[in-house]
Amino acid sequence: MASAFRLSLKPKVSDNMTHLMVDFSQERQILQTLKFLPVPKAPEIDPVECLVADNSVTVAWRMPEEDNKIDHFIMEYRKTNFDGLPRVKDERCWEMVDNIKGTEYTLSGLKFDSKYMNFRVRACNKAVAGEFSDPVTLETKALNFNLDNSSSHLNLKVEDTCVEWDPTGGKGQDSKVKGKENKGRSGTPSPKRTSVGSRPPAVRGSRDRFTGESYTVLGDTAIESGQHYWEVKAQKDCKSYSVGVAYKTLGKFDQLGKTNTSWCIHVNNWLQNTFAAKHNNKVKALDVAVPERIGVFCDFDGGQLSFYDANSKQLLYSFKAKFTQPVLPGFMVWCGGLSLSTGMQVPSAVRTLQKNENGMTGSTSSLNNIAQ
Repeated sequence: MASAFRLSLKPKVSDNMTHLMVDFSQERQILQTLKFLPVPKAPEIDPVECLVADNSVTVAWRMPEEDNKIDHFIMEYRKTNFDGLPRVKDERCWEMVDNIKGTEYTLSGLKFDSKYMNFRVRACNKAVAGEFSDPVTLETKALNFNLDNSSSHLNLKVEDTCVEWDPTGGKGQDSKVKGKENKGRSGTPSPKRTSVGSRPPAVRGSRDRFTGESYTVLGDTAIESGQHYWEVKAQKDCKSYSVGVAYKTLGKFDQLGKTNTSWCIHVNNWLQNTFAAKHNNKVKALDVAVPERIGVFCDFDGGQLSFYDANSKQLLYSFKAKFTQPVLPGFMVWCGGLSLSTGMQVPSAVRTLQKNENGMTGSTSSLNNIAQ
């Protein structure tokens, strides 16, 4: 528009306007009626009500006073090897579970690969989260072990909690290399020859590697006391395997169950299917189906070794023996593989079954003996 039609408004204040004022009384009244949500107080975890069982942890807490404005709770936890209050600089970070509506929560399917777990909880309303509760430390004790590669048979490929039959390792591979080298002109093998693809024959302590037909690998942690539990799952095409325990003195040519220093159950899927318990070269056929996963329960102080269907917790077989030396978990594999689950507590169902197992006779008594 042309400048002639533009309007310019400039407010001016004069002394005769001092009696004018803005009335905020209505807004003040509205503000005074507003009620803001208070910050929730910190919950209190009750250690007596907390439960650690079956590789699950149930944490229970309560509010110091009733608060109907709470919308949900947040729980944080972390694994640790230190007892008491959590350390500021710990090896693991806090993990969080949000939007918990009740005053308890269960973490299930855990692997207890640490001695303890720390827990803390905070309450939240629609506006704000309160302070964390005092942290609580719960014991999560379980047997953790890996397979001992340093003493395993050279025909076994071992990685932590897995073992597989390796037909190219050890003696088989050495013979192939030796055969090729013997075809040289001199007919004498080279003194510097090496076995391609084979592992170095490492030795743990005074033990040599298992050899011959003892396709065995032991655990790397000895059991000297207490009750312990672990599970084993075989590959579908595994032709033969054994699961049990043995003394450290098990000879490098010895097979599980064929000496008085080892106890096991043996599964054979080669030519004919057999399922049997073995000890001291005595065999007891088991008239039950081979389960998908086998649970092993070892009560060192009570002198009992039991095997279960890990899914149904059905008892497969039980040995009774007075263990005079520490025992190691033992495994034999031929043409196949096994995978282990460790860091497990003794299941509640197994503990209950143990109360009835001491009175067993008949089929289970034939191999039960006192080991010397």
